[in-house]
Amino acid sequence: MSTQHIEKTAAGAWEGFKGGLWRDSVDVRDFIQQNYTPYLGDSSFLAGPTERTTAVWKKITDRFPEERAKGVYDVAHDIPSTITAHAPGWIDRDRDLIVGLQTDAPLKRAIMPYGGWRMVAGALETYGYPVSAELEKVFTEYRKTHNAGVFDAYTPQIRAARKAGIVTGLPDAYGRGRIIGDYRRVALYGVDRLIEAKLAEKSELDRLPSDPALLEETIREREELAEQVRALGELKQMAAAYGYDISGPAGTGREAIQWLYFAYLAAVKEQNGAAMSLGRTSTFVDVYLQRDLDSGLLTEEQAQELVDDFIIKLRIVRFLRTPEYDELFSGDPTWVTESIGGIGEDGRPLVTRSSFRYLQTLYNLGPAPEPNMTVFWSPGLPQGFKEFCAQVSIDTSSVQYESDELMRPRFGDDTAIACCVSAMTVGKQMQFFGARVNLAKTLLYAVNGGRDEKSGAQVGPESGPITSEVLDFDEVMARFDQQMDWLAATYVHALNVIHFMHDKYAYERIEMALHDRAVRRTMACGIAGLSVAADSLSAIKYARVSPVRDETGLVTDYLIEGEYPAYGNNDDRADELAVWLVEEFMKKVRKHPTYRNAEHTQSVLTITSNVVYGKKTGNTPDGRRAGEPFSPGANPMNGRDSHGYVASALSVAKLPYQDAEDGISLTNTVTPDALGRTPEERIRNLAGVLDGYMASNGFHMNVNVLNRDTLLDAMEHPENYPQLTIRVSGYAVNFVRLTREQQLDVLNRTFHGAL
Repeated sequence: MSTQHIEKTAAGAWEGFKGGLWRDSVDVRDFIQQNYTPYLGDSSFLAGPTERTTAVWKKITDRFPEERAKGVYDVAHDIPSTITAHAPGWIDRDRDLIVGLQTDAPLKRAIMPYGGWRMVAGALETYGYPVSAELEKVFTEYRKTHNAGVFDAYTPQIRAARKAGIVTGLPDAYGRGRIIGDYRRVALYGVDRLIEAKLAEKSELDRLPSDPALLEETIREREELAEQVRALGELKQMAAAYGYDISGPAGTGREAIQWLYFAYLAAVKEQNGAAMSLGRTSTFVDVYLQRDLDSGLLTEEQAQELVDDFIIKLRIVRFLRTPEYDELFSGDPTWVTESIGGIGEDGRPLVTRSSFRYLQTLYNLGPAPEPNMTVFWSPGLPQGFKEFCAQVSIDTSSVQYESDELMRPRFGDDTAIACCVSAMTVGKQMQFFGARVNLAKTLLYAVNGGRDEKSGAQVGPESGPITSEVLDFDEVMARFDQQMDWLAATYVHALNVIHFMHDKYAYERIEMALHDRAVRRTMACGIAGLSVAADSLSAIKYARVSPVRDETGLVTDYLIEGEYPAYGNNDDRADELAVWLVEEFMKKVRKHPTYRNAEHTQSVLTITSNVVYGKKTGNTPDGRRAGEPFSPGANPMNGRDSHGYVASALSVAKLPYQDAEDGISLTNTVTPDALGRTPEERIRNLAGVLDGYMASNGFHMNVNVLNRDTLLDAMEHPENYPQLTIRVSGYAVNFVRLTREQQLDVLNRTFHGAL
């Protein structure tokens, strides 16, 4: 398409929009700032579900029992997924308003062998599907995969740490994810304009002088840009198969949602990353819907219906996973995270009517874990929006909250969350996801001189075990420091290998096509077992801890005399140890060079893998027994935060965001009665807790408003709770999709009966 034709098409699609920098260059943020309408009112304008919406959603929910019973509903087992690999599919061809599925039928999963053939074959065998001998030959003999490349380059030290579970959950056997394409660009500009921009970026590289220091990087970028252009062309082909020409910009609200969704759909057809997040779309979409409402093209009911249909499509994104993956990330999460609300850099709230509409889907369609609804909270948000958010949380336990006040100064006001708690500027930043290391186990290595407490193998640096009969805090800290040095070096080396190979063998073509060329990269490290390690150090410092040794001298247990302050009760004696752990490990990680000069970041997050990490970790000096789950994320250890909801949250708020910019996850469960006696009081109190937590530098809060009896009944009668949703570490999950072991872990967490 010629530049002249692109400009003519854009002129019609952009009619009524205020101009700005966005017209001359790809700049979605500027478009939003010039054209969005803040909404300061309440939820009274919202519309319920239409008969059409209810009928379409029922076609999906009727399939859920079979999917839950079998583990998967269906699999396209013989077609490697690409943007254009599968024929078009619909839920209801006559009723779908927003169209497009990952395969040719709803809930039918695709295979994605570029990440690793072994995982595809294992998942197919698990669910009883045939494994194609032809595809196996292709992906084991002719076409190398990410997984194969990683294990070719791993060192023996990395392999040993991985096997022991001190470095664990690494994205070496699944897609890394945590990359958010700016899917809005397709709606605003059309694909042809984006191809033109990418070709211009490639042309800039073609003109660079031959610099030996930049030679490899320049060649790689040229190839990546060529792949990005190719992927954009395939995106057009895929949309055309559904009868849409997305070469030019969207002209209506329905088209804006459809174009945006096609872009996201291309990403989830091509990649099965651990988090395939959506970005920050509600305020963007609202510009188009508001224009259509103002011109009489839409009613409020029709606007809500479009949003409902979009959300239905996002709810049914599925990936084929192995049982090992499901242990780490239980409940079939996809992390289609949508970031809502926040405050602009000019002080205007970024809340629109569509911010409400997205949350309203939790009523119109019922509670659900996906998309992962994430509200950017600020005390300065409009009161009507704050109260509606609190109401939705009380009714559905489906929303997480993140501090706009901490993110905006660092990432700007066009920031979105990838996965759970990872902030990034949309279209200008991506991360190399790094899972996490096990700090609790590292402390045990300090006591045992680098030997693993479960296997007895020498995994960490050999320093000789502590031989005293009572653990001395200073001696333990010195040895802990040595083990953390080794762990940080091993960890960053592993991540460099992983992301080198992912770029080489499983590059995210369409997602990166929807980024600027000069993208900011972060190396997203993480820590697990924070509360176990902090409480263990507290016990050693404030109580009397005696190691128990086996016949080989390996410390396998600990006897505790006296009491110690536990992290999670707003007691600085314990909380400062948790703060020190976060700061110290971040310092050590920063010492090591990273692939593509990525900036070091760190998260305190576990997903549901706190159960797996607990299994891999022996008895700890805090009194936790071998195999018992860790607490999730940055949470205090289950049951030890005995001073109420607020004290627990204030302890977590002390953790320094500047040393954990990949996010700090807090998951709290409070009973309805604890929030207040009346619905109005509960709404007011929950909004007040969120205001206070964010004002105290808290970063993230999952809010569950539940009684324990509800979960117990759901365990016994899952058929009665098909959409019961709870927040876990950084995401939401259908409770009945968790394993029994993970359900019990949720039940064992603190249910705060008082603020």
